[in-house]
Amino acid sequence: MKASEELQAYLKQHDHNLNQYGLGKANEPSYGKMYGVLVVKDGVGDIGYLSAYSGEIYERSAHTRFVPPLHDKFAPDSYFFKNCEPLNELNRKIDSIENDEEYIRLKQQIEQLSTENAQKIKSQKARNNERRRIRRAERRVKHNMLSQVELDGLLAHHNQESLNDKFMYREYKIYLAEALDRETKKIKMWEDKLERLKEERREGSNDLQNWLFKQYDFLNAKGDTANVLDIFKQNNIQVPPSGAGDCAMPKLLHYAYQNNLFPLCMAEFWWGRSPSSQVRKQGEYYPSCRSKCEPILGHMLKGLAVAPNPMLINPAEGKEIEIFYEDDDILAINKPSEFLSVPGKNINDSVYSRMKAKYPDATGPLIVHRLDMSTSGIMLLAKTKDAHKKLQHQFIKRKVNKSYVALLDGKIKEDRGSIELPLRVDLDHRPCQLVDHEHGKHALTKWEVIERRGEQTLIRFFPVTGRTHQLRVHAAHPSGLNAAIWGDDLYGKKKDRLWLHAFSIVFKHPTSGKQMKFRISHEF
Repeated sequence: MKASEELQAYLKQHDHNLNQYGLGKANEPSYGKMYGVLVVKDGVGDIGYLSAYSGEIYERSAHTRFVPPLHDKFAPDSYFFKNCEPLNELNRKIDSIENDEEYIRLKQQIEQLSTENAQKIKSQKARNNERRRIRRAERRVKHNMLSQVELDGLLAHHNQESLNDKFMYREYKIYLAEALDRETKKIKMWEDKLERLKEERREGSNDLQNWLFKQYDFLNAKGDTANVLDIFKQNNIQVPPSGAGDCAMPKLLHYAYQNNLFPLCMAEFWWGRSPSSQVRKQGEYYPSCRSKCEPILGHMLKGLAVAPNPMLINPAEGKEIEIFYEDDDILAINKPSEFLSVPGKNINDSVYSRMKAKYPDATGPLIVHRLDMSTSGIMLLAKTKDAHKKLQHQFIKRKVNKSYVALLDGKIKEDRGSIELPLRVDLDHRPCQLVDHEHGKHALTKWEVIERRGEQTLIRFFPVTGRTHQLRVHAAHPSGLNAAIWGDDLYGKKKDRLWLHAFSIVFKHPTSGKQMKFRISHEF
């Protein structure tokens, strides 16, 4: 803790460089990043600490206050720096074509013609449909007015008109397509050149990235080395994520091993403005990223006595599931906190496995909906296939009303409101979620304050949608309530448990159709 506090004090003192840490004006871009400290012991028993940051600062990998990177790719004479220039030249050529006025004019012309053609085809199809409707109406009107011979003649005439319409429709589509093709050929030279340049850029970028990955040879406590490419291949990942090797913890451990320093403990915290997509608060501690750091640290920690991997420890050990309602079709349980709803990658013990063992003859898939492992409270289970189908349909159609109770680590001024922030998985920090207004799924939460307790607020959530970690992100994100749920180890501060409880649920019984209302009290 003292090492982290000293590093944070250093960051605060260097106010002339505030912008590089993301502490500038509100309308400036975020440059916040992860910083790490590693407490070490030397050969004579003296204890000190090392510090590092993830990524670069001002496009510089090296900085006198922090351990150096394994490879300074921004050094003026570096292979990486020199070989970036050909890629930059390709970028300039691509930008030149994409911003050329004639190219833009041709693209717009083709897009307009394509839109007009689609509308023309749609209009012609509508005219054909109207002509078909008129023919049908004429046959109905004249059915009892004409002789059989006259009806046969009318039908033959209508059939011929129908064939003519279909033929003309096909020919019209071909005519429009050929007109569009003539215009498209005018831009083909531009498009072909662009594709060649982009392919050359892709190949050059991949070659340079792979070369860079090979420069990151990481030591471990046993003295073995392995580069980033080999480490990720050993984890069945053929292409490491960009930036793998530049994070704080791998830098710190490598420097310690390289200088015969023994690692004792380490921590990482965020410093600077939070990105708009993530929940990152200045000075708060967060785990290393899973996509980049987990494989590398798995190699680097070999030979050290470390605590057991928490992902391999069964959190449900010694806990029981309370069944508070049961009939021939459904079950309602009170799930304990830190209890998986379904089997995980490393742990099988879960609500599903326990209930499957208890009800081996149940024909339903049992699990209708899930709660996060850390969340306690009401879960519905189906004992039959039919009950499962009908309950799941209610969840899909949002006919099920649920409420949760949570204790928030912060003061909420308003009494009620709603939060609408689209969510998607954070590919670098699974299972965390990101706010993504372009690619995220719609997520809506209504809320109201139950009680204010000094610096904390007891709140009731009413989720309209059911996205992964929806309540946790909507609570913690600056664009949400900006107050993490107490005990949230992903978006806030770890405590004895996550103080989030599925308090009530209202739904229709899948067999009787009767409205069912359940509530389970909480300990908050």
